[in-house]
Amino acid sequence: MSSMRPENQSSVSKFLLLGLPIRPGQQGVFFTLFLGMYLTTVMGNLLIILLIRMDSHLHTPMYFFLSHLAFSDISLSSVTVPKMLMDMQTQQQSIPYVGCISQLYFFILFGNLDNFLLAVMAYDRYVAICHPLHYTTIMREGLCVLLVAASWIISCGSALLHIILLVQLSFCANNTITHFFCDLTLLLKLSCSDTSLNELVIFLEGGMLLFLPLAIVLGSYIRIGAIILKAPSTKRLLKAFSTCGSHLFVVSLYYGTLAGVYFLSSSWDTKDIIASVMYIVVTPMLNPFIYSLRNRDIKQALESLSTGLKKLIYQRGHLCYLDCLYSFIPK
Repeated sequence: MSSMRPENQSSVSKFLLLGLPIRPGQQGVFFTLFLGMYLTTVMGNLLIILLIRMDSHLHTPMYFFLSHLAFSDISLSSVTVPKMLMDMQTQQQSIPYVGCISQLYFFILFGNLDNFLLAVMAYDRYVAICHPLHYTTIMREGLCVLLVAASWIISCGSALLHIILLVQLSFCANNTITHFFCDLTLLLKLSCSDTSLNELVIFLEGGMLLFLPLAIVLGSYIRIGAIILKAPSTKRLLKAFSTCGSHLFVVSLYYGTLAGVYFLSSSWDTKDIIASVMYIVVTPMLNPFIYSLRNRDIKQALESLSTGLKKLIYQRGHLCYLDCLYSFIPK
């Protein structure tokens, strides 16, 4: 990244991250809390990926998309949370220029990827409920791979575009970022260059990449609701809720906190930082629980994995016991 920066463009070699608005005496408590949440995020989402990979009953489009969402959630948290935890522990809150640019690139990438995957999953639920007889024909393997690949490519391209425009800017005296990670809007405020092009790209490209997936999500659920209300029944309502309830809750949590930070606030303050914690730390941690607690297939896969592990441990223990007995038998 540093090779992309002109030598006379920036005199700033590092930025200062102010971090979370936490009192010095509470650092230890919050460090333990966020470390536990991060480890829960990583282990919970890894478990989802493992279950989907190992259980053949979960080799369906919905769980294929869910496995990619789980990976994206792990990555989104890993881009920011470890640095935040290290700053809380060491009290050295600086980040190099190249490190800040790299963090921002991956943050935009995985943030956009989450956005697209939620839209793809909403479309999958729409096809499953509104066109059940043609589901396997429409959501064939090739289309699923294409949708995920397109999500990755567009997300990478969007992140790269913002980074290329950002590294053209100059950063002069002020290098203090009032956040716990390198946020694009805050970096633009620190620049002493003309940021009108950057802001225009954020408005046009960023708005399109956010509102287009959101429109797909809303359109899918409006169609699902219309189909159900045409012939309402308790059975259909329960089936639709079990199929879409978890995803709808995740979508509401994700877009609600995102809108609170970037669209409903005019200046960065404590509530915006807390909202950022919600969609960077809390939402990725809750996703495995939301999808597993209300999902019968995930529960069955978890039970099968647990049973298999118990059998393996029992067999290994039994063999170890026989080996111990055999060692006492005179040769």
